Amino acid sequence: MAVKESYHGHRKRLRHKFESASLEGFHDYEVVELLLTFAIPRIDVKPQAKALIKTFGGVGGVLDAPPGELGTVKGVGENTAMFLTMIKDVARVYLRDRRGWKKNINNAEDALDFLSGNFSETVDEGLIALYLDTKNYVLEAEVLHEGDLRDGDVSARRVIKGALAHNARSVIFVHKTCGVRAGEGSPERALAVELEESISAIDIIVHDYLVIGKDFIMSAKAEGWFEKGRGGGG
Repeated sequence: MAVKESYHGHRKRLRHKFESASLEGFHDYEVVELLLTFAIPRIDVKPQAKALIKTFGGVGGVLDAPPGELGTVKGVGENTAMFLTMIKDVARVYLRDRRGWKKNINNAEDALDFLSGNFSETVDEGLIALYLDTKNYVLEAEVLHEGDLRDGDVSARRVIKGALAHNARSVIFVHKTCGVRAGEGSPERALAVELEESISAIDIIVHDYLVIGKDFIMSAKAEGWFEKGRGGGG
């Protein structure tokens, strides 16, 4: 009975601590421990929480881990692993809804509508990466460079880091420009090809690189830039 009262009391203290100040002052293992109290009944879950943090390196690592890997930790069953995996996906849907990013991006017009609603005033000219999930909903939009692209350096490494951080399945690049339509030999074509080749190499899909000007929308995919880039032709 004393053991039962001990873990019940600890669960109650954790939940009271959260109700009082959210997750402020929580150790990483306590965050995971609090989650586990909703998935594993009737036992002390602190050992599992500490083991998960040790194995995966932090709360983010735990929530990013596939269910099969979570299940290798002693005391973490299939249902608990699925519960932990769901936390991040639920949070992603929550953030998407809070931002109003409820439309999936299927073509250049969808991307333009998204940008018009979210970046029309903040970015007049620049390059934006739209990180998408498996259904082409926007997970995050990152301004890679603001202003004339000739005045900046956009690296594929930065985009790869962003895609992995947001667990993106694909990317669409959008260059809002005040200039003219980019031609075959333009530096922009070389940039689009470099980004597509580097990012595709790690199995993240590059749907397109769009150039949106005052009177035109140009698709690198439709222009055949990516295929030509792979072939080395100009």
